[in-house]
Amino acid sequence: MKFLKFIISIAIPLLAGFIGSLFTSPSIKSNWYEILAKPALVPPNWIFPVVWTILFILMGLAFYLVWLKPEHPKFRQAYLLFALQLILNVGWSILFFYLQKPSWALLEIIPLWIAILYTLLTFKKINRWAGWLILPYLLWVTFATYLNYGIALG
Repeated sequence: MKFLKFIISIAIPLLAGFIGSLFTSPSIKSNWYEILAKPALVPPNWIFPVVWTILFILMGLAFYLVWLKPEHPKFRQAYLLFALQLILNVGWSILFFYLQKPSWALLEIIPLWIAILYTLLTFKKINRWAGWLILPYLLWVTFATYLNYGIALG
């Protein structure tokens, strides 16, 4: 049963990432993103899928560690926060890339960041390592907020 939980835990965020990529890829292929005025420190495009894949796997590992303790009083809250931040993550891709509305995405990334922070804090109460595994995601979304801000103002 633990192995099945492990596979499902990894698959859920990877599935969210795949769904988000369905909305992202057309804008990348159309060169819409390439012609945007971007802030300094923008990494090359090939970095994004690599980093996101790693982050989705780390999210899955964190969720797995939490899922091993369903009796914990914070488990339901952790589960709901995890789902919320994944939904907001996909929503950001839709707003930024599919609808090509960086300003709207900037407004949406704020609740996403907050949801990730609360997920981290709640996961940490259940399993310390689960919280630490969410930290790189929070840091990357902080960086993505900087990029989104620079693009929205550009």
